[in-house]
Amino acid sequence: MVTAQTTERRFSVVAWGLLGYNMLVVLWGAFVRATGSGAGCGDRWPLCNGVMVPRGPRIETIIEFTHRVTSGLALMGVIGLCVWAFRLFPRGHRARLFAMLSVVFLFTEALLGAGLVLFQYVEHNASAGRAAYLSAHLVNTQILLAMLAAAAWFGGRAATELRRPASKLTRAALAAALIVAISGALAALGDTLFPAASVVGGMRAEFSASAGALLRLRVFHPALALAGSVVLLAAGLSAGRAGRIVAVLVVVQLLAGVVNIALLAPVWMQIVHLLLADLLWVALVVLALEAPV
Repeated sequence: MVTAQTTERRFSVVAWGLLGYNMLVVLWGAFVRATGSGAGCGDRWPLCNGVMVPRGPRIETIIEFTHRVTSGLALMGVIGLCVWAFRLFPRGHRARLFAMLSVVFLFTEALLGAGLVLFQYVEHNASAGRAAYLSAHLVNTQILLAMLAAAAWFGGRAATELRRPASKLTRAALAAALIVAISGALAALGDTLFPAASVVGGMRAEFSASAGALLRLRVFHPALALAGSVVLLAAGLSAGRAGRIVAVLVVVQLLAGVVNIALLAPVWMQIVHLLLADLLWVALVVLALEAPV
């Protein structure tokens, strides 16, 4: 016999699975940017080069079209999760709220993705507008992942379970992680648009009087990452199991950042670095949700 508790556990498992799938979609989006494939479908959206399914596509078109398809599947999955939440949980249950917010922010994510194409913030565009737009896109992505994590977390808990707000230190860690993530997205864009032939050559380019805004911003990311890691480690080491996971991920992410710089930010390492950043973000969200009752 399937009990209500069993069904709620299944909901939570599916929600965590959807979170994982959306993280893969985010990583593929970074792959689109890192490979310069953002214009693979031209400046058309939702059509790809004016058609539903491209024929005889270039590799860039395949990469971009795959991202659009997987994003569409993510949207359908999250809408299904929201419908399930409203059918499964009673009015006032937080799983309902966060499942609904997941749909809202996934729609926003799709619109922001469309804007990248329609405004031509792709390929070799190094404008300030692209940097600002990319930052807004990153913030929306992180909020989306947080909403999905919250829906999954609350899905396995009673509707009446009230918890204290996260500590000031944990909230500061979330803010720090978001700021570091924005600087990381801009640094990754700089790596894509202005690849360095060597670490020393890259530093010379960043401090050159003729350096553009993206190159100058790139140099701030390591410093922000180090400063932010202090706050994240403090939040992690002051908590329980979730905090220890955060602390381990902070150390691994710092090491990955060093490797990324040493290897001159190859595409695969950029993806690994982003994956660790997203895992760290989700771990921080869980840490905030697990504030003591």
